[in-house]
Amino acid sequence: MADAADDLSTPLGQETVRVKRRFRLPVTAKQALAVLLGLFLAGFLGFALFGDDPLGGEPRARIVLRQPMPGTEAEKPASAHSAAPARQQAAPSGGPQTITIIDGSSGKRQEVAIGGDGAGKDGGEPAQVPMAGIDQRLLEKSRYGMIPVMADGLKPFTVYAAEADRARAAKMPVVAVVVGGLGVGAAKTTDAIMKLPPAITLAFTPYGSDPGKLAERARAQRHEILLQVPMEPFDYPDNDPGPQTLLSTLGAEQNLDRLHWHLSRFQGYAGIANFMGARFVVSDAVMQPIIREAAKRGLGYFDDGSAPRSVAASLAAGQAMPFGRADLTIDAVPTTLEIDRALAKLETFARERGTAVGIASALPISIERLSVWSKALESRGIMLVPLTTAMLKSKSN
Repeated sequence: MADAADDLSTPLGQETVRVKRRFRLPVTAKQALAVLLGLFLAGFLGFALFGDDPLGGEPRARIVLRQPMPGTEAEKPASAHSAAPARQQAAPSGGPQTITIIDGSSGKRQEVAIGGDGAGKDGGEPAQVPMAGIDQRLLEKSRYGMIPVMADGLKPFTVYAAEADRARAAKMPVVAVVVGGLGVGAAKTTDAIMKLPPAITLAFTPYGSDPGKLAERARAQRHEILLQVPMEPFDYPDNDPGPQTLLSTLGAEQNLDRLHWHLSRFQGYAGIANFMGARFVVSDAVMQPIIREAAKRGLGYFDDGSAPRSVAASLAAGQAMPFGRADLTIDAVPTTLEIDRALAKLETFARERGTAVGIASALPISIERLSVWSKALESRGIMLVPLTTAMLKSKSN
């Protein structure tokens, strides 16, 4: 009724203006709401900043791993050696494992498959297939497989040295050539085995799916062989020789354990050589146990000459160990012209000193130039000999 009276008393043409009352919260209610909102924001920010959620709220997927049934392979405990960093894991067991070797100078990555350590199905003793022409007396069982040892007055260095006319070599200049990096890449390894003359020594890395098969083939073609042991370079791990690399940061026992893994990869080698190792080979403390162990097992040592301050020569002399060192790298510049120049320089060294040693990789151009060069070498009054012959001649001089 009050609204009707207002309408009647309002002049024509004018509308009644109604003032609507708004709902107002008491002051205390506003403050409470502000406090609650502040607490919510503070809690959210605290969770985002300090919450243990590395994904920061990103979508996630959960994978449920079921416990293995008793007696399954997954239940077997890892060996103590598996505590090493992933880059340097202990000898792989079971099937082949693929690893990546990085060349620090070029950045080139090479995928390499390495076989297992030959462990039996029950995880017990290694079940290795014996290589042809291996003297079983010169083998000793290790936790990784069979490794070389002296026995009955025999040494692997003398038993596995390639045949050569050493009486003739003592009377004329000689050149030895080592082609290294073999065993990784069956095609290039086979080319080196079949296309190079038997007097050229072949050095195998411990990697590859079946280095023993290729090493056996090399020996069947009358090449003497060496085992290249990966050692720490200055730019490790950017330049990574591969699994089980000997490191200056490890103790003698750990490095010897890694050495035994390398020694077990194949058999029939007369000695060992460094594979990389510019940091490792200059340290007397870390090299001495390695040289002593190799000497104790009747092996020779070949230094590739890449580290001018290498202590290998003096340590080998202290063990009365056969030793050789490369005078130059033949294919440092892998072109026909530069390789031929390096080979000519090697001949000059041989005439001046009586003995010269060169090292090369298994590049197609290197194999081709070495093959051509070797055919006419004797006509120039120089004898091509296996590395062991050059080692023995140098020792007798």
